[in-house]
Amino acid sequence: MKWKRSERLVDMTHYLLEHPHQLIPLTYFSDLYQSAKSSISEDLGIVKETFEEKGIGLLVTVPGASGGVKYVPKMRDAEVRQVMDELITELSQSDRLLPGGYLYMTDVLGNPQMMNRVGKVFASAFADEKIDAIMTVATKGIPIAQATARHLNVPVVIVRRDSKVTEGSTVSINYVSGSTRRIQTMVLSKRSMKSGQRVLITDDFMKVGGTMNGMKNLLEEFDCTLAGVAVLVEAEHADERLVEKYLSLVKLDEVSEKDRTITLRAGNYFEGAD
Repeated sequence: MKWKRSERLVDMTHYLLEHPHQLIPLTYFSDLYQSAKSSISEDLGIVKETFEEKGIGLLVTVPGASGGVKYVPKMRDAEVRQVMDELITELSQSDRLLPGGYLYMTDVLGNPQMMNRVGKVFASAFADEKIDAIMTVATKGIPIAQATARHLNVPVVIVRRDSKVTEGSTVSINYVSGSTRRIQTMVLSKRSMKSGQRVLITDDFMKVGGTMNGMKNLLEEFDCTLAGVAVLVEAEHADERLVEKYLSLVKLDEVSEKDRTITLRAGNYFEGAD
């Protein structure tokens, strides 16, 4: 069957969007659509121009016999700021305030459209890094990790508070909770990661960073490298941060349980990881 150009463009665009950060040889499209490579190159040129013009992402061409084309999801700064503003507006509602200065965010974390956008924001920030996996701790960090992993096309590694029989043999470490200063435990299946991987850690909320620091220490047990830290909301905290470099979308400046007020502002995303 001979494909029309319009059909090729639609199908090609769909395939690229479904396979981010994957190098696809031109011969794949050429064989699939029974078209000359020159025609495929012209089609990809149209897709590339549209992606960049509409802020969908980049289409990177790798020359050579082993080369091809790769879709890299990217968000424009204006779109990132829009996501941050929407999160601030949503999370500023007074009925979200929980004891201890925490925020109720379960509904936001369960919103697939918002999480998809958050995932693309974080994937944009780490698009130029070599990320092999996303790590988070069960359970609220999972939606963010899954969304980010989808745009980076890497697996998700889930750290748990206690071992499960379905996890097989595990590695367990003790760490100090940054907010309560209590000794806690986190475990990870030995089959979850391979040594030498570069891992991006994500979570929904960070106070001092004890959980993040614990996951960082867990990476060392697997001989893996920390590639970055990304959090949805960080809390302003007087104590010294246990995590030196991280990206955040929203900063929780102040809460008043008495007045039922929540003060939020943009996180450090545009300031760089600090």
